[in-house]
Amino acid sequence: MEKRLKYIADLVKGKIVGDEDLIINGVNSLDRASQGDISSLFDNSYKDLATQTKASALLVSEELDLFEGPQVVVDNPKLAYARISAVFAPPVPRFPGISKDAVIDKTAVIGNQVSVYPMAYVGKNAVIGDNTIIFPGAIIGEEAKVGSNTVIFPNVSIMHGCIIGSNVIINAGSVIGGDGFGFVKDNSENIKIPQAGIVQIDDNVEIGANNTIDRAAVGKTWIKRGVKTDNLVHIAHNVVIGEDSLIVGQAGIAGSTVLGREVIISSQSGVIDHTDIGDKAIIGPRSGVVKRVPAGEVVTGYPAVPHRSWLRMTSLTARLPKLLDRLKELEKRVEELENRQ
Repeated sequence: MEKRLKYIADLVKGKIVGDEDLIINGVNSLDRASQGDISSLFDNSYKDLATQTKASALLVSEELDLFEGPQVVVDNPKLAYARISAVFAPPVPRFPGISKDAVIDKTAVIGNQVSVYPMAYVGKNAVIGDNTIIFPGAIIGEEAKVGSNTVIFPNVSIMHGCIIGSNVIINAGSVIGGDGFGFVKDNSENIKIPQAGIVQIDDNVEIGANNTIDRAAVGKTWIKRGVKTDNLVHIAHNVVIGEDSLIVGQAGIAGSTVLGREVIISSQSGVIDHTDIGDKAIIGPRSGVVKRVPAGEVVTGYPAVPHRSWLRMTSLTARLPKLLDRLKELEKRVEELENRQ
């Protein structure tokens, strides 16, 4: 694929410094770029690489004297790089039509231009939208619905009754709609609470590899528009995740928790059940949330506290040995004073 630099600049609303007719045929990092590539300088700590890069053009936030080739000046080079990468990225491979080695129930409704690889399964009364791709080993359960232009990668299980929107990506090995963890004690016996709800995933969501998103006990577990999850994320029954939130690897969210929009849950963090996380709140890495987090709050630690408090607490930890020595000295002086009386 070849694109003129002017096309790229127009795409990202950038200003060209240099030859607008330069042909670009790929994107790459500063240290790996070659002739014909465009790269991005979105962190000034990498300015030295800009003098050594073999890229033909650069995305920059301001004109850079260190680079002699054409430049595209944009407000956010990292965002521009992402948009341009989408132009040059290879398309998801498609099986031509529906494989004879796939198992498609006769009651299933399959849209136009759907690609179904060998060894995929589509159950009774399932609905698959136009242009969707279903890879080998994927299971679309009974009554499940999958929208248009969605990609279901290998060994994904979408269990019965679940609803997947359009322009969704579900990466390999994820399970959508497994039973939630619902049990009640009868003396020593654990009695299962039937999980009768579904999972609903709205449009433009991406689910990482090996996620587990549990079906609701009643109603639905709901992943709203634009949410992105990393690999190895667990979302329990009846959780609601607001629009454009980010859930990073190995995070876990317990049942009936509600996240607002644009929330960030960092890696290896956990959120207790029946908790509210406000809009645009940020949960720091390896944090344990045990109570409500207000909108816009940044919390860290276990139990999670406001980030500034956590920083103060951790700085005190390093000083504890000295503080202990000082305490012992003060105790000794107090004892000496008491003995003099």
